[in-house]
Amino acid sequence: MLSNLKAFSVRAHQIVHKTAYVASQRFYTTPAEYDLVVIGGGPGGYVAAIKAAQLGQKVACIEKRGTLGGTCLNVGCIPSKALLHASHLYHEATHRLAGYGVKCSDVQIDLAQMMKQKSDAVSGLTSGIEGLFRKNKVEYVKGAGRFTSANDISVSLLDGTTRTLKAKKTIIATGSEVAPLPGITIDEEKIVSSTGALSLKSIPKSLVVIGGGVIGLELGSVWNRLGTEVTVVEFLYTIGGNIDNEVRTTFQRSLSKQGMKFKMSTKVTKAVREGDSVTLTVEPAKGGAAEQIKSDVVLVCIGRRPHTESLGAKEIGVQFDNRGRIVVDGHFQTNIPSVYAIGDVITGPMLAHKAEEEGIACVEHIVKGGGHVNYDTIPSVIYTHPEVAWVGKSEEELKSAGVKYRVGKFPFMANSRARTNADAEGLVKVLTEEATDKILGVHIVNTVAGEMIAEAVLAMEYGASSEDVARTCHAHPTLSEAVKEACMAAHEKPIHM
Repeated sequence: MLSNLKAFSVRAHQIVHKTAYVASQRFYTTPAEYDLVVIGGGPGGYVAAIKAAQLGQKVACIEKRGTLGGTCLNVGCIPSKALLHASHLYHEATHRLAGYGVKCSDVQIDLAQMMKQKSDAVSGLTSGIEGLFRKNKVEYVKGAGRFTSANDISVSLLDGTTRTLKAKKTIIATGSEVAPLPGITIDEEKIVSSTGALSLKSIPKSLVVIGGGVIGLELGSVWNRLGTEVTVVEFLYTIGGNIDNEVRTTFQRSLSKQGMKFKMSTKVTKAVREGDSVTLTVEPAKGGAAEQIKSDVVLVCIGRRPHTESLGAKEIGVQFDNRGRIVVDGHFQTNIPSVYAIGDVITGPMLAHKAEEEGIACVEHIVKGGGHVNYDTIPSVIYTHPEVAWVGKSEEELKSAGVKYRVGKFPFMANSRARTNADAEGLVKVLTEEATDKILGVHIVNTVAGEMIAEAVLAMEYGASSEDVARTCHAHPTLSEAVKEACMAAHEKPIHM
């Protein structure tokens, strides 16, 4: 009797295991079906996935990096801000705290600890997104996705296996990658991209930044504060992208005072690594005699390009423009009805918050038939010290469009909180339509400009006039009073200037 029971138990155990195995094989061989599959787990992709799940959709998000958050969280916005903050604290301790009566001696840099703090911040945030996926029941698929048809995506999983997902709708949110400079090979040791510049093993004596855009200026600032001699080589005659010219002048003057050097209207034609240094050959952008610059490290930072290779989108007929961007309509839909695209792979500024807004608007359109992004109220920020932030039009853009406008400005030298903090560099500049007083653009240079710009964004989103903001009570003493005063200047006259 006991032997029969034992034989029965073994047989039952075998049946259970065989059934489980067959079920698991069916799970991977039969394509799982989803209302929405998002390819890319960056700011646009993961936000879109969570929003869709919150709206009742069955959602999967494919990410090949193995960690969520995209370039922004892993090797972009977040780690760079960690280093910007840490390097600012060091610079304050060695250059400014004594002026406040705080005397520091034997201040040293522990670069390894600085990098660890950066990495801890990144890992904490990436795991936080995974937690949000679990909370909202978004399936996280770790691997590289590729279209095999308009509704089928083959995923090369990180464990070496392959899986197919079937999607009613798909959102492409694969972000962007570093744009290469022809003739220059990045080795991430001496000739680095923004990724390599976030993880240097030691503080270089000299650094040449090729490109005076936002990323180059921020990373140049990090190493400049830590004692590196930084030279920015820019092909154009201006830095910082689409900044108002008056604000740009103030900004560049500040960076120059901090020790950063600029070679404008200059192009790089060659970079040769020679042992522990790199020799750059540069010449005037319009042609002329060449010269050489020797540096410990060279940062190639000329911009980014859409990351759509190996996606299979072209093969299924998705339309691209001549700059490699996916063409979409006003609702982020491509020419393939079931395929949508957001973020850095479509036209517009390559900003994490722009991608997030597009992700939510795209999903709302798919599920509810609505969804909109106001591109006139997307702010931009350069997180140097001082910071530069702006939203809306610059003075040059208004002139070019033939718009009649008024200008209101207020310097932080006249702001009591800035003077009290002994950090009064910069200004607020407000541009309004002459006939209606509607705010068309706001530009700020200040230590916390990135935080202050939110008031301007909100005002513009609701169509406010400068008088509306000028008549809004601001706490005293605060830096935000400068926004009120600049609006007073645009409408009539400021009080404190």
